[in-house]
Amino acid sequence: MPAERIGFLGLGIMGSRMAANIAAAGYPLAVWTHTPGKAERWAAEHGAEARDTPAEVAARSDVVVSMVVDGEQVASVLTGEDGALEGAQEGLVCVDMSTIGAERARAIGAALGRKGVQLLDAPVTGSAPRAEDGTLTIMVGGDAQAFERVKPLLETMGKLVVRVGGLGQGQTVKVINNSLGAANAVAVAEALVLGDAAGIDLDVLTEVVMAGSGASMQLELKGRPMRDHDYTTLFKAAHMLKDVRLCLEEAQRAGVPFSSAGRARDVLTATVGRGHGDDDYAALIEAIEGFAGRRLK
Repeated sequence: MPAERIGFLGLGIMGSRMAANIAAAGYPLAVWTHTPGKAERWAAEHGAEARDTPAEVAARSDVVVSMVVDGEQVASVLTGEDGALEGAQEGLVCVDMSTIGAERARAIGAALGRKGVQLLDAPVTGSAPRAEDGTLTIMVGGDAQAFERVKPLLETMGKLVVRVGGLGQGQTVKVINNSLGAANAVAVAEALVLGDAAGIDLDVLTEVVMAGSGASMQLELKGRPMRDHDYTTLFKAAHMLKDVRLCLEEAQRAGVPFSSAGRARDVLTATVGRGHGDDDYAALIEAIEGFAGRRLK
């Protein structure tokens, strides 16, 4: 059995699956999530311990992993009242796998560092199925020694685990990646609507494009859900919008344009405005159809 004790904060769509892989690997595991009773049910199913606060989790852990929605929640569970910092033991490493942007990661890291706790930012790419089978891509920013220490743990959750640089740089790589994905998903939606309007069989269009220079993971993964208007949530449209906005903020700070991400932000804003924020981001087809004044059949 692995020697290090792990704490896990957040048991949502992604976190519950990621934590399950940690438990399956034999790590002693304590968990917490904000929904009353959920941690207890999850712990009973997976052979873990449920605790009432992040501080209680940290008090029983050598490494604390957090996977929550945004920077506000990360700050709350790590440095807020009853947060992990209150229960931190000497040598604790916090690994935040949420997507919160580079500036927020560095600020939280500084607050933890003043108390002798290290932070690695380790956001992931890959939706719920990859979280379930442990094949996420994990991009890590932070201290090299701390990274080597937690790499075996991260490899229970991810197929590709890469240290990309200093604290916050994992966040930067993540939001660039997601913005590219979002921009491509918008292009896929527009191509499907155009093909349909021109009378093209969309099965044929998809087959040809996937064999040519227009092939993409977004067409492979989201083309059929878009055509079927099936928005079963793997990655929420509202979360994708958050990531794209974070990327555009980074681009603004760097003084470089990212116009395709700006377009994706506008389409996702319209998607969320149509009531699809909690749906999978394949729902952005609704906005594209709205712009075109037609609906895929």
